[in-house]
Amino acid sequence: MGGCAGRRLSDSEGEEANPALRPPPQDRQGTHWKNAVGFWLLGLCNNFSYVVMLSAAHDILSHQRAPGNQSHVDPDPTPTSHNSSSRFDCNSVSTAAVLLADILPTLVIKLLAPLGLHLLPYSPRVLTSGVCAAGSFILVAFSHSVGISLCGVVLASISSGLGEVTFLSLTAFYPRAVISWWSSGTGGAGLLGALSYLGLTQAGLSPQHTLLSMLGIPALLLASYFLLLTSPGPQDPGGEGEADTAARQPLINSEAPEWKPGSSSHLSLQERWTVFKGLLCYIVPLVLVYFAEYFINQGLFELLFFRNTFLSHAQQYRWYQMLYQAGVFASRSSLRCCHIRHTWALALLQCLNLAFLLVDVWLSFLPSIYLVFLIILYEGFLGGAAYVNTFHNIALETSSEHREFAMATTCISDTLGISLSGLLALPLHDFLCQLS
Repeated sequence: MGGCAGRRLSDSEGEEANPALRPPPQDRQGTHWKNAVGFWLLGLCNNFSYVVMLSAAHDILSHQRAPGNQSHVDPDPTPTSHNSSSRFDCNSVSTAAVLLADILPTLVIKLLAPLGLHLLPYSPRVLTSGVCAAGSFILVAFSHSVGISLCGVVLASISSGLGEVTFLSLTAFYPRAVISWWSSGTGGAGLLGALSYLGLTQAGLSPQHTLLSMLGIPALLLASYFLLLTSPGPQDPGGEGEADTAARQPLINSEAPEWKPGSSSHLSLQERWTVFKGLLCYIVPLVLVYFAEYFINQGLFELLFFRNTFLSHAQQYRWYQMLYQAGVFASRSSLRCCHIRHTWALALLQCLNLAFLLVDVWLSFLPSIYLVFLIILYEGFLGGAAYVNTFHNIALETSSEHREFAMATTCISDTLGISLSGLLALPLHDFLCQLS
């Protein structure tokens, strides 16, 4: 690990490949685009269920279905569980409860990843991720209680966490530019997930039918991995010349993903500790960024309630989620336009966002919901930029034999920050709702 100073380590794999062994340019170009689109779709599908569950958080907690009436659900229920005396129009339970159900299983998976999860073959992990994603949609759609719905959210968390560890580790065996495509896909999941839930419920579809309509996403995840992505081969370590990557066969016809060149399973404990210490200058800022933004998203969004608009409380919450994800998508797709080396600056700006909106929740000084819309869009920009630039910087500064371990280890950062924010958002919700 080269640290945060930007020094890029040389790889033994960086020697010029024999031109006679390279496939024709057309095949190399086709391979490049298959991998690019493949990682984009994997990012999209992997994070989709996670985002949808957060977008549905207000509905999950505010809505209680009668056992015999699950087939028709009012997309904008007026629940009796609200605290009508509160100026915030509070649910009895904070949406941070959904956040915790959506993130704690992911945290456990990511904590286990550097300790031995990487020893499991890739294909069974991908299959498990797809099955859990499908199960989450079905369980939440047919649930009659908040408890069962939260179990469905847990399945979405398992799917997303296992998938992120798997696919980020897999990028270690492809040209580095696939990290940009993966990040853009995860940003697209945020935007499309939040927008689809908002759009379908606004159009009058019930939350149940909206969730069931999304069952094609897990199938697309499996198809992208097994049919589209090509198996890893010798890399161009510069990461900019994907066209020089050797031609590969589809994964469904090859066991190459199970072949892990420079696998982190061969690293000693001392080597892992050394790599981890070098990663701290990226891990700490990313933890802070995600702590601040998810404290806003699941601790404050529900409390940023404007009564003088045409949007109901549930609709306001969905718009907040959609605009945040739009900002994330834009910034996660911006790596080719803007590369940020000092990610600590993004952490500082995100913490300032949190402080500003927390003061507004307390004092209610912002006159219009549209100002909040702009702040939330900006919040998404910062979060997405921190994510894509962190992993891109690590890919540039990590040697090939350490890269898989570094990617799997650093991906715990966002999850740790989100988990801490959810734990603090729960008592904040109760405190403010009881005071007001």
